[in-house]
Amino acid sequence: QVQLVESGGGSVQAGGSLRLSCAASRVAYGSYCMSWFRQAPGKEREGVAAIDSGDGRTKYADSVKGRFTISVENAENAKKILYLQIHSLRPEDTAMYYCAADGTYCKTDTWHLQYEYNYWGQGTQVTVSS
Repeated sequence: QVQLVESGGGSVQAGGSLRLSCAASRVAYGSYCMSWFRQAPGKEREGVAAIDSGDGRTKYADSVKGRFTISVENAENAKKILYLQIHSLRPEDTAMYYCAADGTYCKTDTWHLQYEYNYWGQGTQVTVSS
C-alpha cells in the first residue's frame, strides 16, 4: 500500500516562497504519476502539478505555470520525496495542498482530475496573507 505524508505548509506573506514535501513509501519500483492538488474553502480540489516518476516529465495547471515547480527524488528505504516549490505566493494560493499518486503515467488530458489517483496524503495547509 502506497503511503503519502505531506509537510512544509505554513503561513506566509504574499510574494513569499514555500517548499512542500511529500514522503512517498512503496513507490520505489515502477513508474508512478505523482501530483499536487489543492483545495480552497468552498472550492473543488484541483490539480496544480504532476510528474512522471519514471522519466521526470512534468505538467502544470495554467494558473501556476512559472511560479510552481514539481520535482521528485529518491530517498532511503525505497521511498521517494515529491516536492512542490512555490514562488511569488498570492492570497489566492491559500488552500490545503495534497499529494497524490497512481501507478501509471500521467495522462495528458486528465492528470489534473482526482479520479485518476488511488493514493492520497492527508494534506498540508498553505495560508497566504496580503
